[in-house]
Amino acid sequence: MSKETITLEYPITVDGIETKLLTMRRCLVKDIKGMDRITGDVAKSIYLMSELCGISPDAVENMDAADYFKVAEKVAGFLPSAGPTFVH
Repeated sequence: MSKETITLEYPITVDGIETKLLTMRRCLVKDIKGMDRITGDVAKSIYLMSELCGISPDAVENMDAADYFKVAEKVAGFLPSAGPTFVH
């Protein structure tokens, strides 16, 4: 399974450790299915980022907006163009 490392401009705290690097895996159907149960485009994107990067939704919510959009762009790149709407 392909993975991508993303360098954040502003570190976040993950499991009590400050980090500037996130490793994101490719999206699986089960991730899309899980996202489908959530209402709201931003909430869906937070869920998907959390799942693909292996971090808590709280860590995503505390991400700087510039980094959020940077990660969202990478997530969108893993989804086919005919896939679900993803906020980025």
